[in-house]
Amino acid sequence: MDYEKFLERLDKEMVVTLGCTEPMAIAFAAALAKKHVKGEIVTSVRVLASANVIKNAMAVIIPGTQGSGVNLAAALGVLVGDFSKGLEVLTGLTPRNVDEAKRMIEDKLVTVGVAETTKKLYIEVVVETFQSYAKVIVADEHTKVVLIEVDGLTLINKLTENKPNGSGRKEDSFITLDSIWEFVQRVQVKDLDIIKKAIELNTTIGLEGLTNDYGLQVGKTIKESIRKGILTDDLITYAMALTAGASDARMSGSTLPVMSNSGSGNQGISATLPVVAVGERLQVSNERLIRAVTLSNLIAIYIKLKIGRLSALCGATASGTGASCGITYLLGGGKAEIKSAIQNMQGNTTGMFCDGAKVGCALKLSSCTNAAVLAAIMAIEGIAIQATDGIIERNAEQTIENLGRLAHEGSREMDRVILDIMVNKRVARPS
Repeated sequence: MDYEKFLERLDKEMVVTLGCTEPMAIAFAAALAKKHVKGEIVTSVRVLASANVIKNAMAVIIPGTQGSGVNLAAALGVLVGDFSKGLEVLTGLTPRNVDEAKRMIEDKLVTVGVAETTKKLYIEVVVETFQSYAKVIVADEHTKVVLIEVDGLTLINKLTENKPNGSGRKEDSFITLDSIWEFVQRVQVKDLDIIKKAIELNTTIGLEGLTNDYGLQVGKTIKESIRKGILTDDLITYAMALTAGASDARMSGSTLPVMSNSGSGNQGISATLPVVAVGERLQVSNERLIRAVTLSNLIAIYIKLKIGRLSALCGATASGTGASCGITYLLGGGKAEIKSAIQNMQGNTTGMFCDGAKVGCALKLSSCTNAAVLAAIMAIEGIAIQATDGIIERNAEQTIENLGRLAHEGSREMDRVILDIMVNKRVARPS
């Protein structure tokens, strides 16, 4: 078992972020470009980004702004972003900062375009002043800088070294369903501070979303429906409420940080909070809960390695599958039952696609959480969807490989159509 490799991967893939990761990645690239440019008066900011990045940055609220958009994220990054903080680059925004960024946009200093690239995650920002220019490219991961160019001088160029997202990388070969299970059984809880932090941060924002009015108030509506007797106060509804409440708050501009998974805060939320909610109701020990949340997040990481960080498929289906595995573990399931839970989830949620980051993501998280609990209960009862059905294979590993094929081979046109619908709808929307 690659003990240290697993710990390193958890630290790499589980990162604290403030707000949606795509706007933060744009702000990060812009802040880094501004750091390298000479002169203080910015004359232009040009952003080119992949379709997947743009669709995830169009509508989601940037924390502390009540606004959204690629242009706003870039402007704020240039004005006040601290790239050294990674995905917390816009921590500490003030209303004055927001007003200044909006003036930059009104003065047409910020332009945005779709990059001609095969990469799902690609951001290119060029910042110009009267004296100088600086170009920064981030690709494949949200804070992975692959190019810095200043006034014609290349400081960093790793573009040719980058490989597309997806399965098959040698450095990922140690991650399998069997090795994940073995690690979860043997890992010392003292080495899982990142998981403890995920439980703490994501539970805090979940409770925030259940208490105050954010977005569509999905979590709060479920909670109120329980109080009114419309819904029952069971494992599924409580898990749905807590998970959706966190997404409600996060996607609507809450300034509370979350622990992300594989580059997504919502995936971090939905890989963690359904397990936390079920663990709370089952009154499990703290150690068992931590192991269950570890299992959930590692399964989510494993699936995301197959489908890529950004895809036409909704990432909550991956993190929801992880959550189902964690819940199965809490219910007393072993490795066989966990693999059955994966099969049940892929037979249910695979068709959910991503139409951008937005407040409505809370609904998708609630749906995947509902499915996660049901899939776990079925697995515990010895029920698993059969290999004769759809993309399901005889083993869970091959089913996940099929999911990866859908993400890479089957989603290109879907991505194009989704972005076309979103962009044209946005243009037609009255001001």
